[in-house]
Amino acid sequence: MSLELRSRILAELNSLILIDPHTHINALAPASTTLADILGYHYYTELAHSAGLPREQIENPDLEPRDKVRLLIENLAPVDNTVQYGWFVEICQTLFGFQEERITPENWEPLYDHSVDLMAGDHWAQEVLKKSQLQAVFLTNDFDDPLEGFDTSTYIPCLRTDDLVFHLAQDDVRTRLENATGVSVTDLSSLRASLTNRFDHFTSRGARACAISLPPNFSPHPVSDGRAENALSNVLAKGAAAEQSHLDALAQAVFWNLAEHCDSYDLPFDLMIGVNRRVYPAGVYQGQDLYDSRVSLIQYRELFNSFPGVTFPISVLASVTNQELTSYSWIFPNVITNGHWWYSNTPTYIEHDASARLEAVPRTKQIGYYSDMYKLEFALPKFNMYKQILAKILAERFVIDRRWTEERAVALGQQVLRGNVESTFMAANRMAGG
Repeated sequence: MSLELRSRILAELNSLILIDPHTHINALAPASTTLADILGYHYYTELAHSAGLPREQIENPDLEPRDKVRLLIENLAPVDNTVQYGWFVEICQTLFGFQEERITPENWEPLYDHSVDLMAGDHWAQEVLKKSQLQAVFLTNDFDDPLEGFDTSTYIPCLRTDDLVFHLAQDDVRTRLENATGVSVTDLSSLRASLTNRFDHFTSRGARACAISLPPNFSPHPVSDGRAENALSNVLAKGAAAEQSHLDALAQAVFWNLAEHCDSYDLPFDLMIGVNRRVYPAGVYQGQDLYDSRVSLIQYRELFNSFPGVTFPISVLASVTNQELTSYSWIFPNVITNGHWWYSNTPTYIEHDASARLEAVPRTKQIGYYSDMYKLEFALPKFNMYKQILAKILAERFVIDRRWTEERAVALGQQVLRGNVESTFMAANRMAGG
């Protein structure tokens, strides 16, 4: 009964047209051009490196795409047990017509040639979106992105603010900000004006969220104007050599001002909490960062209490933090559970974490999944993985254990997969100015 029930629920979930609420897609080049673009995803390079392939070979700048694929395929056998390897096979089977179960040194070349022909098509990106049943994807745009040259109804802008909060001491970041806004940052007033300019720019071009990735030790709180002015003066005078106390105070002041802007502009503030950068500096590109279990959402209580009108979709890097996130979303009206991020994005953790959320958090406050992808081809296997797990949870924990009807369980699945994305990101009034 359970397998048949899961299959029926999964079929209903598979019929949905989805919106992916968090990706790293480049809207000007959203799809892959060769298998090297797909295998260049950090999951594969870091797993191959972990299994023994030297970083210098993986990141050899002289490697042509075909040679890079050859190198990685010849070194992926030790990771064929991983779900990430399964994503790659599913991409090749569904999008490129590959008919074998494993991609090996003996069979990859015809696949490579065929995939190159398909990806060279004029409408490949649109075909991938259609096969993946995606209506739109959210981007993560640098603050100085002109947001031109693409359809913002399909590729939805999102203001990524890490540089503004944590790297404003760098000369090139301040130069980029001045060039983008026409505002020379000389004091706190001009800094605030430049941030307002960015919110005007993004919201006028269809932005639906503001986002930031935050380290485990960050604990946001308001900073007085006098302290912020002092910190900014020190940073403008000394740049990256400014005292750490001033760097920290400026980061706090900018972050708090961003939250104020989200409140004024009715934008959700998407927080991704808990990543330590460069834990393994000898790792491959994007394969150097890890989580830290010492992070706690208690660090954000002042933020959540101070901005009751701002919706905070929260992603946590580790499954061990999920119970705390579930509890905060249980209590705080403005905290929403958001996806299964990075190291939590494997079936075992997803099933555990999603089950807890579905059993404890209001159904209107859960965004089931986002792909976090860099190329469009990854939406299909990632969302399929999540939908299979969600169907299992709904069948076993709701229909069988709690005696829900199938229709009721399906409606819950549809809401966390699609409905809550719309109500959180798409339905709020977007203002052209603050």
